[in-house]
Amino acid sequence: MATRVFSDEELEGLRSFPAIGKDELIRYFTLTAADQAFLGKFRRAQNVLGAAVQLSTLPWLGFVPDDVPSAPPAAVGRLARQLGVAVADLAGYGERGQTRTDHLREIAEYLSWKPAKAIEFKELDEFLLARAMEHDSPSLLFRLGCEYLRSAKVIRPGVVSLLEKVATARQAAEEETHGRVAHLLTGEQVRGLDGLLVVEPTLGSTRLHWMVTGPVQGSPTSVKGEVEKLLFLRGLGADRLDLSALPAERRRYLAQIGRRLTAQALVRREPNRRHPILLTLLAQSAVDVLDSVVQLFDQTLSGSESRAKIKLREVLAERAKLSEDRLVLLDEILPVLADTGIPDEEVGTLLRGKIGMSRLRAAHAGATVRLPRDHGHLALLDGSYTYIRQFAPKVLETVRFKGGTEAKPLIEALGILRELNATGARNVPEDAPTLFVPTRCRATSTRPQRRATRPPTGTTGSCARCSLCATA
Repeated sequence: MATRVFSDEELEGLRSFPAIGKDELIRYFTLTAADQAFLGKFRRAQNVLGAAVQLSTLPWLGFVPDDVPSAPPAAVGRLARQLGVAVADLAGYGERGQTRTDHLREIAEYLSWKPAKAIEFKELDEFLLARAMEHDSPSLLFRLGCEYLRSAKVIRPGVVSLLEKVATARQAAEEETHGRVAHLLTGEQVRGLDGLLVVEPTLGSTRLHWMVTGPVQGSPTSVKGEVEKLLFLRGLGADRLDLSALPAERRRYLAQIGRRLTAQALVRREPNRRHPILLTLLAQSAVDVLDSVVQLFDQTLSGSESRAKIKLREVLAERAKLSEDRLVLLDEILPVLADTGIPDEEVGTLLRGKIGMSRLRAAHAGATVRLPRDHGHLALLDGSYTYIRQFAPKVLETVRFKGGTEAKPLIEALGILRELNATGARNVPEDAPTLFVPTRCRATSTRPQRRATRPPTGTTGSCARCSLCATA
């Protein structure tokens, strides 16, 4: 039943007076001179106070509960003081339902409110349908319906009647959704959608479960798995689906339903409900999986770069340790060389005698090769060649990158890598662009013969670093 949206206790609360705050008390239960003049027509103190409660409650709640005397005591007391009557005068008001109804009709006319009739219900249905295309929560739709009626100055009908309107709107939204995407549901597309719910022995699960299950961590296996999903989705045309006929909120809602429900639950749904869900999930997954591929690609490459930096710090620390003895030795040599009083022909003999040949030979043997401008970072990154090669070519083959004018050299370099990977060639052309390569790495990266096995230096960080965004 429609009323099962709320518990019995909640239903009773929706029919009754709620607690009132200070702001609402002042805003709605303050009578104007015109209000007091209008209320004077009811004469008897009981009717005057009862009508005042109805007059103040209608703009506040959008309806008036049947038990008018149960209004918040603070509200009744405020009205009683303004009218110069006793709070106790309200007791027994409305026992005769017709009196209460007649008073409400006069009050509604005075406040320019109107009861819900055929035209008002038709406009309410249209409003709820539009909202149901964006939100499916019945409780939310109920609240939105109440707000709409109050803004339109239409007296809210009974709770059950409004909930039935909500249920009708939700059903109509499902039919409207199917109608807007029906042109996309070709026989081939329907077979592909229903195929997502069939368990595949090679996967050990349905394609639906496989499609919405994300990777646990960044690794070559995870990257290749996401690329496989992306290719599968493109094979179903997911990247070309135009669902703009559906509101964005409706698309998000349907995609969430598709992720939450099991394949068995979706199979049990009627085709006109099942297929729009799977269609929107398919389209959303094409976007999500592409984002996942780019993110994992970036994380995995960044991981290799981070490991190279850690190794570089260790190497530099070791070099510094080995150089310490040479620096001490240099402190002993320099004073002798700088002393002009020592004849040149005696310098060598003095140093050899003072320092000792064993120390000089050890220092000479421990000489280190001079580091390049990047301190050897790129060379250490080359150690990840085999690791990166496991997934980078597949990603570059599947994903196309776009960027602004500044990214043009990098885009061109990615195209060269893609072509070299496809042809099996190993040497990068001499005229390959290198403007995107960090200055500290150019002396190494522009050597004549380079292996075309990984993205150019500069793409190993985040997308922000290379100013790119991936597109299907």
